[in-house]
Amino acid sequence: MNYFVTGASGFIGRRLVETLLRRENSTVYYLILERELPMVEQLRQRWGNAADRAIPIVGDLTQPRLGVSDADIVRLKGSIHHLFHLAAIYDLKASAEIQEKVNIEGTRHVVAFAEAVEAGCFHLTSSIAAAGLYEGVFREDMFEEAEELDHPYYRTKHEAEGVVRRECSRPWRVYRPGIVVGDSRTGEMDKIDGPYYFFKLIQKLRKLLPPWMPMIGLEGGRLNLVPVDFIVAAMDHIAHLDGLDGQCFHLVDPNPHRVGDILNLFARAAHAPEMSLRINALMFAFVPQIIKTGLAQMKPVRRIKDQILKDLGMPADVMRFVNYPTRFDCRETLKALRGTDIAVPPLDTYAWRLWDYWERHLDPDLFIDRSLSGAVKNKVVLITGASSGIGKSAALKIAEAGAKTLIVARTEEKLLETQREIQALGGAAFPYTADVADMASCDALIKRVLDEHGGVDILVNNAGRSIRRAIENSLDRFHDYERTMQLNYFGALRLIMGFIPGMLKKRRGHIINISSIGVLSNAPRFSAYVASKAALDAFSRCAVAEFSDSGIEFTTINMPLVRTPMIAPTKLYQHVPTLSPEEAADLIVQAIIYRPERIATRVGVFAQVLHAVAPKVYAVIMNTAFRLFPESTAAKGQQPADAQEPSLEQISFAQFTRGIYW
Repeated sequence: MNYFVTGASGFIGRRLVETLLRRENSTVYYLILERELPMVEQLRQRWGNAADRAIPIVGDLTQPRLGVSDADIVRLKGSIHHLFHLAAIYDLKASAEIQEKVNIEGTRHVVAFAEAVEAGCFHLTSSIAAAGLYEGVFREDMFEEAEELDHPYYRTKHEAEGVVRRECSRPWRVYRPGIVVGDSRTGEMDKIDGPYYFFKLIQKLRKLLPPWMPMIGLEGGRLNLVPVDFIVAAMDHIAHLDGLDGQCFHLVDPNPHRVGDILNLFARAAHAPEMSLRINALMFAFVPQIIKTGLAQMKPVRRIKDQILKDLGMPADVMRFVNYPTRFDCRETLKALRGTDIAVPPLDTYAWRLWDYWERHLDPDLFIDRSLSGAVKNKVVLITGASSGIGKSAALKIAEAGAKTLIVARTEEKLLETQREIQALGGAAFPYTADVADMASCDALIKRVLDEHGGVDILVNNAGRSIRRAIENSLDRFHDYERTMQLNYFGALRLIMGFIPGMLKKRRGHIINISSIGVLSNAPRFSAYVASKAALDAFSRCAVAEFSDSGIEFTTINMPLVRTPMIAPTKLYQHVPTLSPEEAADLIVQAIIYRPERIATRVGVFAQVLHAVAPKVYAVIMNTAFRLFPESTAAKGQQPADAQEPSLEQISFAQFTRGIYW
């Protein structure tokens, strides 16, 4: 028996061809674009030994009679017993123009081709979308009754089916699959569609919350999900039964699930929190349309909605289908499949396979370049405080990844040493001697960088000064507060304001401010240091609000305790866990790649939350710690050798609150 298949390289098509080739003495001709001929070998590998009976026919769905050559039409005339038309646009995000061109005109061209080769039976793979948003039960013998076909996908699928019904003189059969998901046996899927649009939301919830936490969610209409292996098996079986021409078959689940149940099944498969309480989305139907339209037109509402949908990878139209109103009668399909083992498997038996395949193969995050090289190659990155510690470690990593690294510090000798290390790694480093605490020096640095490099793409404000001294011992040391503010806040701010105009012009840029965990923990004895870093944090939060639509991003890193010369005078820090400069530099790398608004440790976030919830209790805890740890030798004017060994109690407390300055 001979077959002709359009869309043979598609998700359903390549499986259907594989199934047809299992039939004895079958030959499958399939349409393929000339530019897709290199795919033939891949298809042959999938179809195995039977691939010799799969013959490609070069053509184009958008051309009259499929653009198939006269010689091929003569060769095929009278020999095709079944023609399967599967090629179509199945994408809510596709433009109306392309959907009309492929779904409607393409179907018309396939019908003309079927007439030309005198095909035995024309099999159209339509969709339940052909029913539009019909209210109630849509039977297999219904067509003209379809309602609300405004969306181009619904309209073009309906009109394509109409072309076959009205214009095809060959015997025909129509199949309307439900929302096609992956293979129930392997989970394999080729694109994100239908329920897959909600997988990123489920994944984000899993990362944020434990699986046992109850969630509030939406309840909606019933979505009809069917695995691709059922679709192929049902089409193959029904196509070869006698006496069914001129009929339509709903390839659907007779017992579809509601939206809330579907999301919970996938949440369970993902080990994410489930929606224990679900609010029926129909409640929103009572809101007058004029109010909903008015709210939707408000610019802040539009921007928030667009950003959320962008983060989740959802098309805007997908939310329209939460209250899907149509149920599908499938009695004729069940009758045709009677006596076989072809049936829709329960979703809960294979949801985990769909989730697992998506997370391993389709998750959009898998296709984003998360390498440091992808983020900085050939970009200009300026790092202050780059002659030692965190700044030097970050400069080495960033330069090795291919950035034009501008290293800034006060000491030229140390800068040149860093430059030599970078060059030994094959990177490019440009040393600039400057004192960020001096405004004139900052201005000179900005001018040189603009003249020589035209600006910076990423600015890392790392240079900083820390002072560990109790307030009561600082009453006559007002200059401590002035000099920390001068470097940690005003110096960083001067550089930001100097480089932002260029970023605005290019509509891109990233500013990374190295702050402190002390801003979150309100560390005692560090009032001068914490206040200066808190000022920079506050500036960044305000700047994010102003520049979020300008392509400029800000990241604040609330850095925990790092093993640098800055903490050397405090002997206690030799006995507690600290980050190495390399580990701290990894946080800067993380900031560059992912561009979050903040990077903080769990201890720091917990301290901030505890202070917000119970400030008085938190004050008692911090005061206890303040009394537990003495002043440093430097703060008391002693030599480091005079310092006493920390007690076991002090070490234990510091271990418990690892990363926090004491």
